Amino acid sequence: MVGKLFEPRGAHGIVQRAQHFPGRAAISAYGNGGFRFAEMSHRGSILCLPSGIHGWDAAEAGDIDQESLARAFAEADQFEVLLIGTGRSITPMPEALRLAVRERGLRADVMPTGAAVRTYNIMLGENRPVAAALLAVA
Repeated sequence: MVGKLFEPRGAHGIVQRAQHFPGRAAISAYGNGGFRFAEMSHRGSILCLPSGIHGWDAAEAGDIDQESLARAFAEADQFEVLLIGTGRSITPMPEALRLAVRERGLRADVMPTGAAVRTYNIMLGENRPVAAALLAVA
């Protein structure tokens, strides 16, 4: 399952826990199916939110919907711009998702993941209220 880590075996066997880096960090690299940030690496897609960087189950642009962005929407009062990195190319946002974003008072910008990473890093460096949903690219 994407977005899970395994802990060592104990009395209860293997325990899964959600991946989460509890802080905001610039993305230092992307590609090969993952991301590097805070001197760590993550395989798979990520959500960069005010609460930290979270593993994200979305694997392709068609997976990006209101349900997959529920964690971001729960924190919508803490940021203004949601950058959506859709992989190697731009994939238009479905109208229902566009309306859901607007209803929460957010502005969403859809772009290839590389551009989204660069824009996120700049906005983060300027201490602007930004979040990002980034699909991993090979």
